[in-house]
Formats: sequence, structure tokens, C-alpha cells
Amino acid sequence: MEITDVKIRKIMSDGRLRAVVSVTIDDMFAVHDIKVVQGDERLFVAMPSRKDENGVFRDIVHPISASARKLFEETILEAYERQLAVIEAEQPGESDEAV
Repeated sequence: MEITDVKIRKIMSDGRLRAVVSVTIDDMFAVHDIKVVQGDERLFVAMPSRKDENGVFRDIVHPISASARKLFEETILEAYERQLAVIEAEQPGESDEAV
């Protein structure tokens, strides 16, 4: 399996939800509504889920193995960090202001 594309759909700064992401696998399969969430100690990736009749959220799609989960999380978080760096570089800083 190869993650062939990661699209950062939306970035948020308020609350624990930091981004909504779509991932393409092997240029053939897309997974939407993956979330980047700020946990107590680190960022993590939450797979798309739905609330069942008992009010419990269950993943709709998810990696089966620990190595697949690690691949998803590392790839998505790297893309998220790159996008943040691009946004930060595009914003005028204090050093860009006229004196």
C-alpha cells in the first residue's frame, strides 16, 4: 500500500480539531474526513467515524495493523506540518513591516 496523495482540506486553530484531511491510496482509493486532533500530549490522527444507535462512535474505515496506522499518521502529520509552514511563510511577519 502506498499513500499517493494527502490533501489538507481545512485547517482550524480553535479547539482541539486542527485539520480535516483526505488521503488517496495507490492512486485508486480515497478516504475523506480524516481528522488531525490535538491530544493532551501530541497531535494524532482520527479516522472517519459514525455514531451508532447506542451513541458510540465507530470508525468507518481504519488501518488494520500497527504499521499501517503508523504510516497513515506519519504521512498525514508530515503533510499537515508542511501546510502550516507554507501558511506561516505566506503571512507577513513583524520583520516585513516598514520602519
